[in-house]
Amino acid sequence: MFDKQQRKFKRSARLISVLSKYGFKDMLARMNGNNKQEEDSSNSDEIISKGTVYERIRLVLEELGPTFVKLGQTFSNREDLLPPELVQELQKLQDKVDTVEMNVHEILENEFNISVNDHFLEVQKHPLATASIAQVYKATLLNGDEVILKIKKADVQTVIEDDLLLIKDLEKLISSYSEIGEKLNLKQAISTFERSLLEEVSLINEKNNILQFARNFKNNKETYVPKIYEEFCNNNVLCMEFIDGIKVTDKAGLLANNIDPVKVSEVGLRLFVSQILDYGFFHADPHAGNILVKKDGKVVFIDFGAVGKIQPNDKEILESLIVSFVAKNAHKIVRSLKKMAISYEIPDERRFENDVDDILNFVHSTSLKEIDPQAIINKMKDVLKDNRLYMPDYFYLLFKGIGLIEGVGRTINPDLDIVKSLNPYTKKILTKKISPKTILKNGMDKMMNFTDNIDEIPKELRSVLQKLDENKFTVSSEIKNIEKTNQIIKSSIVNLILAMILGANIIATAIVFVSESGPRIGEISLVALLGFIFSILLVIIILLRITRK
Repeated sequence: MFDKQQRKFKRSARLISVLSKYGFKDMLARMNGNNKQEEDSSNSDEIISKGTVYERIRLVLEELGPTFVKLGQTFSNREDLLPPELVQELQKLQDKVDTVEMNVHEILENEFNISVNDHFLEVQKHPLATASIAQVYKATLLNGDEVILKIKKADVQTVIEDDLLLIKDLEKLISSYSEIGEKLNLKQAISTFERSLLEEVSLINEKNNILQFARNFKNNKETYVPKIYEEFCNNNVLCMEFIDGIKVTDKAGLLANNIDPVKVSEVGLRLFVSQILDYGFFHADPHAGNILVKKDGKVVFIDFGAVGKIQPNDKEILESLIVSFVAKNAHKIVRSLKKMAISYEIPDERRFENDVDDILNFVHSTSLKEIDPQAIINKMKDVLKDNRLYMPDYFYLLFKGIGLIEGVGRTINPDLDIVKSLNPYTKKILTKKISPKTILKNGMDKMMNFTDNIDEIPKELRSVLQKLDENKFTVSSEIKNIEKTNQIIKSSIVNLILAMILGANIIATAIVFVSESGPRIGEISLVALLGFIFSILLVIIILLRITRK
């Protein structure tokens, strides 16, 4: 405990020093609750107060190190939270990571209690790549398989945990220092960043992400997921297949291997859309460095530390959003966005719908080749910001991912059409919505909701109904034939439920009747015919119950 406090004290001193260096003296005064720190910091050897406050914020993050750089990079696509000038500065942030010395043989022997020579033919001493969290080395197993070893840097977990504590303190400071900071709900955004970073630093988590991608795309012939060697994987080491691939934006390299760049761009975009709409589990950072192309033309995504996850209910809303976008239905888009949002305070509903309609008109009136998806995304972010919608984490990862994958595709195929790539999925979504299976599921869901709503009747009302059933309900006036009255109430409720089922079945039958899916007898859908017969039976049952009473 003492060691943890000591580490935090050292990092706090470092934070104060850097903030002081870049001229944030008034913030330091608030942090310390007096003016002494301000006087001390004013005597600093080097105080940099030139440039805008946003430029100096970027410089502070760069000097504080990788965790703070990642924080800035995470917020660089949050136009809904931050001023445009600050977003532009944060987009300039680049990882500046020095290679550290690692004794890979010693690390492997300590982590897995093995002799390296008993399992590896060769382990290269110099890393292929260096990142803020880990370094990557190439190796060869005894059976000749070429692999990469991603090895976490020593103490990186501790440094990140200490930095996260500081970041939380800094958030409290900003929120108390500025009304804007409190209004922006930075606490929630920082909490999201913390969860994301801790997932990224866990190599077990990355291994599980790769295995999930492999399960999702096991029958897909357009992509390949690297093999995992689980016997050499833990939270500090990840061992996976080495991919001898061509960088996706290397147009010359693709052509030299008789690979069509246009096809690669279309496949890459199609795979990313499939990750989102088919599985709700997508690569959160699909930049050019994280996509390779094998010599057989298969597209390979690498570096699965950061992924986006969409819950089933949100995926259905997202599907409706896409269908509404293609159908140019602003009203339904607004409704879907509100369902998807964590919170919203829309000052003017009509203006919100008009803003969305303006984007739709822009898209549908512009030549497909001239459409810039990033411009559309930016317009949408402005609309969300102006109408105070705070969306879930995955929504912003989607914006970022679509912008990145589209940019990669345009590099090798300037005529790439992202809207065209959505068309097959739009048809698939519509077909799924009118399928008998979906209609049955929705009907069951509605019945379950109806049952849940009955269960949520206030206790007082349930108590009254129970007393009615037990003939214990008394009022000041005498009620005769209470048992008969109770039976009539019960019978009416049953009739009402049967009528609701009848209405739902008629609607479902009509939808299936006009569709072309499912088995057919001549020109008539078999499912629709069964639905029609079922409706007739329900009508007869309801009429008999009513007339009998």
